[in-house]
Amino acid sequence: MLWVTALLILLVSAVFAMLGLGGGMLYVPIFHWLGFGLKDVVIPLGLLLNGLNTLIALIPFGRKHLVDWKGGLPMAISALILAPIGGMVAPYVPNRLLLILFSVMVLIAAVRTLWAVNRPEPDEMLPFVRRAVIGAVVAGLAGLIGGMIGIGGGFIISPLLMWIGYRTKQAAATTAYIVTFSSFSGFLGHVSHMAINPWLMVATVTSVVVASLLGSAFMANRAKPKWVKWFYGILLFLVAGKMLWPIIL
Repeated sequence: MLWVTALLILLVSAVFAMLGLGGGMLYVPIFHWLGFGLKDVVIPLGLLLNGLNTLIALIPFGRKHLVDWKGGLPMAISALILAPIGGMVAPYVPNRLLLILFSVMVLIAAVRTLWAVNRPEPDEMLPFVRRAVIGAVVAGLAGLIGGMIGIGGGFIISPLLMWIGYRTKQAAATTAYIVTFSSFSGFLGHVSHMAINPWLMVATVTSVVVASLLGSAFMANRAKPKWVKWFYGILLFLVAGKMLWPIIL
């Protein structure tokens, strides 16, 4: 079970590191399907690995000068503040409602990703002040929701960045920057009620470290944005369907 989990996390982390999204959208269902407790293991561990994945992904992204450190800072601060609140609220929300909310968010992300596949790259950004205000509001909401259901909120932040003018690789890199803050702060909101096996943590953290370095380096140097978007969108549709099916029936 431990090695199967580690291998799955390795594969997922590599794909999501390319997008600057961390991987929480698949970490959570993987751990859930493997039978781990939703609130004491699945959500907090998903957030921890999510933050670690995006943190490591910042290394190659930063070297390629793809991260907008200044422009992303207001969004990162907003997500940092609100994500722990989502984590503290989660224990009081019924499991079924958390799973439905998670599945709906994944489905929205899938639709948005596939809709944007053939759209041209943006030519210009909104002015800095407008980017900062709009970004801070949306990133705060993303952090709140993400902290509650075990993801960093990148599925909301990444399309927002492209809408306000970031090109695909810049959006992925800056999303990783923002999501790192929201994931780790969201994880802290779950510390009081989590119960994670140390060996599970070591195995999955190791997988994330290796996969994140490989996936983010590939995105920064070789990957074509259209390929990544198609794969990501289809994968999220499958995950959302798998999560919603038993809940609806």
